[in-house]
Amino acid sequence: MTTQSPKILRPESSGSSPAIFLMGPTASGKSRSALAIAQRLPVEIVSVDSAQVYRYMDIGTAKPGAESQAGVPHHLIDLIDPHERYSAAHFLDDALRAMGEITQRGNIPLLTGGTMLYFRTLLEGLSPLPSANDSLRAAIETRARKKGWPGMHADLVLLDPASAERIKPTDSQRIQRALEVCYLTGKPMSEILRQSKSVHFPYHAIRIALIPGDRTALHQRIAQRFDEMLRLGLIDEVRAIRDKFSLNEESPSMRCVGYRQMLMYLDRKVDAVTAREKAVAATRQLAKRQLTWLRAMTDVHEFDCMAENLPEQVCNYLLNASLKPPVVS
Repeated sequence: MTTQSPKILRPESSGSSPAIFLMGPTASGKSRSALAIAQRLPVEIVSVDSAQVYRYMDIGTAKPGAESQAGVPHHLIDLIDPHERYSAAHFLDDALRAMGEITQRGNIPLLTGGTMLYFRTLLEGLSPLPSANDSLRAAIETRARKKGWPGMHADLVLLDPASAERIKPTDSQRIQRALEVCYLTGKPMSEILRQSKSVHFPYHAIRIALIPGDRTALHQRIAQRFDEMLRLGLIDEVRAIRDKFSLNEESPSMRCVGYRQMLMYLDRKVDAVTAREKAVAATRQLAKRQLTWLRAMTDVHEFDCMAENLPEQVCNYLLNASLKPPVVS
């Protein structure tokens, strides 16, 4: 690997070590840009993707292949099996540990992915929410099978109207978590989230966002990429995972975009055409949410992710910009 020592490797003595945040919506070219950066800078890649933590989920998560992982060290990929759970708190611990080891080796952590909650967790810390309680979650799911998730959402309106207002009546995962927090703490989750967070991020974050100049073009790319996933065998991948781990639509891993819709097809709830349409639509909605998160972030340098020379632009920015950590007064 040919590397070049950029100015970001020489922060002021009073500053922190650098960490590159390469952020963007799904299908924005993050992986391609990250590999290009790795050809010119001494980086190791840290995945910021809540789906790539699952083993066996390769095609639908656009997980980097064996060749890419052999050429550049990758971290936080293939951590757990599809029937297990992974949280933002787990990510925070795992990411900081990986980043510390990367820095000790004299390299730069390059964090890339589309799970914006994880990026925010690194920068802002976590609210003091209780850990997941498996028995309580099972009880909530049992009740939801009788009442339906809209009915559970109605319960949430009474317990935590602020959370209920921002959570859709069909969003089972977030309804379950909000109810779980209410039952465990006796307080609305929205109230706990307003409490101060303990934040210590010991790095100078260089924030790069890949934003589409043409949203329609991104939508076309999303559809094309999903069709390629189907061609590569996504349905067979979902079938094998479902059968091996006895998964259903409420399993954490099967809530990932693309997997849920293919599982619906395999369970004969929708036909193949409808499943594909639902998956593409859900992916577009995910991209919209990711862009909303990005626009709320500050100190971000944006690039048009539809530009043909995107990787070159990003590399040149990192190599030539005079990037310094913030001065602490």
